[in-house]
Amino acid sequence: MTAYLPIRSADSPLGQDAATTEAVGPSLAFDDARHLLAHRWLVEEAYVLDHQDYDAWLDLLAEDIHYYMPIRVTTALGTGYDTAKRMAHFDEDKYSLSRRVARFQTEHAWTEDPPSRIRHHLSNVRTFATDEDDELVVESAVLLFRSRGDVRGPSLVSAGRTDLLRRTGDSWLLARRHIAVDESVLRTQNLAIFL
Repeated sequence: MTAYLPIRSADSPLGQDAATTEAVGPSLAFDDARHLLAHRWLVEEAYVLDHQDYDAWLDLLAEDIHYYMPIRVTTALGTGYDTAKRMAHFDEDKYSLSRRVARFQTEHAWTEDPPSRIRHHLSNVRTFATDEDDELVVESAVLLFRSRGDVRGPSLVSAGRTDLLRRTGDSWLLARRHIAVDESVLRTQNLAIFL
């Protein structure tokens, strides 16, 4: 029995058509060119998110992206689940993500006016080959620091991510992101940010 329960797009209403590519074999060596490429991609993405260049971030997403962060629940070891069925903080496709980004550019984006000060800290990057030559599965840990205004204290969100990167032409795009947040109750003011 294992305490690690993977997140599956099939558990989500919007994830029924998401890519199902899985990792094959052990993680790639840290000096493998594919691992270095994936690690650099994540660092560049974090830079874009930290600078809140969300239009550029959308350009890093595949058309069939599934961006999924189910709600975590605390259960006994043998229950076989640790996320709430059909409940998620994020269950998004490219269209819904683009609508959220478009809202940031209106006067109705009060959750980000003034904008948050954010910093994505990445670690524990592991890259895996797949049965597809143009796809890689990448696991990482992210710690998001977020500060808003001058009176409230900052908040932290810790999570593990499992991504699917896909080569499209000369670019690598994010085709799937599963986020396993490390808390059942998030202590940030809102989720008007991206992990």
